Amino acid sequence: METAKQSVQGGVTSFIVIPARLASTRLPRKLLLRETGKPLIQHTYESAATARRPSGLCVATDHEDIFNAVRAFGGAAEMTSADCASGTDRVAEVARSFSRRAGATGIDIVVNVQGDEPELPGSSIDAAIAVLEANPGVGISTLAAPIRKREQLLDPSCVKVVFDGSGRAMYFSRSPIPHAREWQDELLAREPPCFYQHIGLYAYRRDFLLDLAAIPASRLEQLEKLEQLRFLEAGHTIVVAVVEKATAGIDTPHDYRAFVERVLAR
Repeated sequence: METAKQSVQGGVTSFIVIPARLASTRLPRKLLLRETGKPLIQHTYESAATARRPSGLCVATDHEDIFNAVRAFGGAAEMTSADCASGTDRVAEVARSFSRRAGATGIDIVVNVQGDEPELPGSSIDAAIAVLEANPGVGISTLAAPIRKREQLLDPSCVKVVFDGSGRAMYFSRSPIPHAREWQDELLAREPPCFYQHIGLYAYRRDFLLDLAAIPASRLEQLEKLEQLRFLEAGHTIVVAVVEKATAGIDTPHDYRAFVERVLAR
């Protein structure tokens, strides 16, 4: 397994895995689009590599085209089964290949960074790792950012999260949560924020990740189509780190055009 750097924080070693499948319904072969001069997956890889806490990173893919593209820019890549049902399964397949001991320290935390998140800053990855390190009894962490626009709050594609005073997730929903019984626009500007968007980055304890397949699909997960609800319904804790703002993933041709414009304007 190749790594980008060697760094151990407080005796805990973490590693980033970027699941990257070639098939994409709304934007075919999006991870290989290169109107910026680089394939999209390279932008994601290079951004993730700026994280300071992980010991390294690799791309986990089901297709030789992505594998070869990553190797061409000098990145680390692993081929995974085409039968993986989700990105999480792809990350787990790579995690199973890790030695439990890497020198004096094993890989303790595995971070799942989506391949279509080219502008996710390394500091956000570090935040997810840090909050998991600070909660040794917890198996999974994720991120959230304040919501400041009402249209975002009302958009079902924007997943919302509420968490307790210790940062432990209470619920995730496509609906506005918490629901303001009496709406005032001032609620969107409050400090601390009233509303948070969930950011789909996860950091897992390695052993927890490898046991995920044993957790059955849950009622709320199937209703909201949100996998993280499976973990909450099974009684597991998800701890949330708050970052300043969410970045835009690339799902549609419009998303990609906007990303290209931002890159070329730099």
